[in-house]
Amino acid sequence: MPKNNDKDISLMQEALKEAEIAYSRQEVPVGAVVVYQNKIIGRAHNQKEELQDPTAHAEILAIQQAAKYLGSWYLEDIDLYVTLEPCPMCAYAMLQARINRLIFGTPDPKAGAAGSIINIVQDKRFNHQMEVVSGVLKKECSLILQKFFQERR
Repeated sequence: MPKNNDKDISLMQEALKEAEIAYSRQEVPVGAVVVYQNKIIGRAHNQKEELQDPTAHAEILAIQQAAKYLGSWYLEDIDLYVTLEPCPMCAYAMLQARINRLIFGTPDPKAGAAGSIINIVQDKRFNHQMEVVSGVLKKECSLILQKFFQERR
């Protein structure tokens, strides 16, 4: 795994800000940002509870913002930063959007679809694959999730 660069760390910090918003609203604390030409064009956090929508994951909401910003569903040359490894739904949405690069903080051993239990985003059977960078600010991304779930036990 390549060493994390300052740009990836800085953008993951932005995703963590979104996770903190989710945490403060009693949502599972996951945050995401979508980056195009070094500019954040989408940012979101989980909103399943608030919206009562099972698809209101941070990644989906951020992708929707980016598509609206660009006026296109085709998000080539886009990087997506997310604090938790994407689930299968989000991973496939990224493939559909043609995301170029996925950068995530901490793996999800129960539902991760970028290498933990399956690897949808790099499966050669699909017509698109993406570069994956994992472990960016892994400790910080893990801690907020651990704290959230410990408080609910």
